[in-house]
Amino acid sequence: MTQIVGQVAPDFTLPANNGETMTLSELRGKYVVLYFYPKDMTPGCTTEACDFRDKHEDFSNLNTIIVGVSPDPVARHEKFIEKYNLPFILLADEDNQAAEAFNVWKLKKNFGKEYMGIERSTFLIDPEGKIVKEWRKVKVKGHVEEALETLQDIQRS
Repeated sequence: MTQIVGQVAPDFTLPANNGETMTLSELRGKYVVLYFYPKDMTPGCTTEACDFRDKHEDFSNLNTIIVGVSPDPVARHEKFIEKYNLPFILLADEDNQAAEAFNVWKLKKNFGKEYMGIERSTFLIDPEGKIVKEWRKVKVKGHVEEALETLQDIQRS
């Protein structure tokens, strides 16, 4: 199923780095920046996570929670958070249920090899649980700033 802006975000429950589970619908009442990324500790994913870290306070001031999702297990998320001092939750989507629900689990090609993996994507979800903006095939440079500006514009209108 392809997500369409204006639809309620598909719900899921996944294990979080804090030892608990998180259900997306439980975050209603706040804006959510839900970002899917391929792998902890890789250059692009580290840059993206650190960009979100550096703007975390700006998002928090706008009643917004940042949640990262990748297929990595919780233990790897814990190391990633510790190494880069990430102040937000990372969810372990080891069976790709959330990635498939958001249609970001895709056939990828790298150096002539084909494999299934996460297509870097971000979804902005409003306090009612509706997707108000989506970014697919995200290029890391400038992405977090663009997401923050979009959130500010939505909240102003």
